[in-house]
Amino acid sequence: MWSWVAHRITGVLTFFFLFAHVLDTALVRVSPESYDVVIDTYKNPLVNLMEIGLVGAVLFHALNGLRIIAVDFWAKGTRYQRQLLWSIVAVWVVVMVPGAFFMFKHSFEVLFGSK
Repeated sequence: MWSWVAHRITGVLTFFFLFAHVLDTALVRVSPESYDVVIDTYKNPLVNLMEIGLVGAVLFHALNGLRIIAVDFWAKGTRYQRQLLWSIVAVWVVVMVPGAFFMFKHSFEVLFGSK
């Protein structure tokens, strides 16, 4: 059940990101100067943390979607759904740990200075 809840939450989060992304990208046609101001506000560590969360949400949503497809269309899918869930969680962790490190590295260097 928790994978169902997480799938819905990550789907909604991704939808709201895409909605905001379309709006801020459309701003370039209305006022390029305003677009530049908006993009400059995104260049801070808090937004970087939100970007890491977005990548995590999209990655989990995609992997869980593949698990749902396997459960729905594979004859033995329902029998192995728990193992499939733990498999996607493992893949998510293996991808997210180094991904989050490299994504946050820039913000860390901005906050505390580079070498």
